[in-house]
Order: sequence, then structure tokens, then C-alpha cells
Amino acid sequence: MTVTCPLDCEFLQEARKHEKREPFHPEELPNPDIRLPRKFLQDNHDLLVFLGRALALLAGGASEAVDFDVREALDALIRTYRTLQNGVYYETLPQNILAMNVYRIVQHGLAQFRQKERERLGMSKTRDADVIGLLVYLQRLELSRNNGRRRGRAFLGALSEYYGAVPEPAAPPPSSLILP
Repeated sequence: MTVTCPLDCEFLQEARKHEKREPFHPEELPNPDIRLPRKFLQDNHDLLVFLGRALALLAGGASEAVDFDVREALDALIRTYRTLQNGVYYETLPQNILAMNVYRIVQHGLAQFRQKERERLGMSKTRDADVIGLLVYLQRLELSRNNGRRRGRAFLGALSEYYGAVPEPAAPPPSSLILP
């Protein structure tokens, strides 16, 4: 039996406080060639917040995506941007349909971010190398937050909690009962 709790479920939040995570080994990080100094994250703060909110909104919405879908999407995005950086226009698409949805949402969000940047500054200052770095940062954050459960949403829950993106529950419709 599988129970799917909303991210703001008090029992789920309490359980996350007590769960044991796999030990995190920094030497096993993917993309070890990409360094992420604090200054890089500070310089690209706006884009990082934009990407984090996009993923948090995905978590809070009606999407059934789980942490492993986001991991697969981030991996495909990183491979796509690495090939772009080498001058080859080739998209590496995830095989999983939910991961592909996450991939498309992030790609669309990046295009919107760059468009707004062009409107505001007259040019886009965000480089593909910056995008790769932030995607790698989010990938590493996902690895550190993932609880290893197949249907787990600990990473998405952490993003939603940080960005406050969990939507408010819909108010019940007013009663149609007319009282004298």
C-alpha cells in the first residue's frame, strides 16, 4: 500500500525530522570537474532562486514527480548544456516521462529568465557555463537531501519549504444550504 501525502502534511514533516539518511560522501559527487565557489553562487543568486522556485512550484503543484525524476531531469539538463558549451546543439532527453516534464519546465523557465534579462539589460548576461554550474549545484543538493525512497520527495519538500512554494489548500466551497 502506498500513501501519497501532500508536502505540507504535518505527519510527513515530523517523519522527515527523524529519518536516517544515507551518509553523504562528497568525493562521490557527480561532475567533480565543476567547482562551485561561494562567489559563483552569490554572483548567480537571481538565477539560482529562479531555478529553485521553478522546482519548488513543480513540487507544490499537481505534478507526480519525485526526487528521482528531478535527479534524472537535472542529469539530462547538465549533459545538454555541456554539449551546447562544446558547440554541439543536441538535447539529451530523459527517458522517464515525468523527468522529461521537469526537464521541459526548467528549459522553458530558463528561456523566460533569459528573455526577461534581455528586456531589462538589453542583452543576456547568463552564460551556459553559469547554467551548468547552478544545475550541478541543484544536482548535488538533491543528492544530499534525497532519502533514497523510490517515491520520496524529500528534496522537493526541502525546496518547497525554503521557497515557501507549497500552495495553500483550497478553501471549501460555501455551503449551498439556505438557513431561514
